[in-house]
Amino acid sequence: MKWLLVVALAIAGLLILVVVIGALLPQKHRVSRTVSLHHPAETVWALISGPPTWRPEITNYQELPPHEGHRMWRETDKHGQTIPYEAVEATPPRHLVTRITDTSLPFGGAWTYEIVPVGNSCTLTITEDGEVYNPLFRFVSRFIFGHTATLDGYLKALNTKLGS
Repeated sequence: MKWLLVVALAIAGLLILVVVIGALLPQKHRVSRTVSLHHPAETVWALISGPPTWRPEITNYQELPPHEGHRMWRETDKHGQTIPYEAVEATPPRHLVTRITDTSLPFGGAWTYEIVPVGNSCTLTITEDGEVYNPLFRFVSRFIFGHTATLDGYLKALNTKLGS
């Protein structure tokens, strides 16, 4: 019985430590990834600015009414989480900024896509300006998944779609 109490206290202590470390981490982060793609900027633009049905983790996509002239949509992932987005800036085929619009989520932020044509190819840089509000999620995002996990998965799906 004593060892059960020790284990329970150790687990509680570990959880408290994780939350304290998470609380000490900054709420905001910025990460970027750049890839060279052997496709024209227009082809890449059509994928990143259109319906995300080419991404295997997206199970449902719905266009929403525009907000102040900006394109709005909702994505549902394979875990059942639904996230609404807004395209706050768009300069085809070079610059796109999207942001999460649901402020009740434990995270938020924006992605900036920069496409630079290079002949018949291009480079794509995606910068995530993310925010993780919950200290426990902040710890997990930083030390377990890594801030670039979503970017890396997105770029992997893009390369697969483009056959790169």
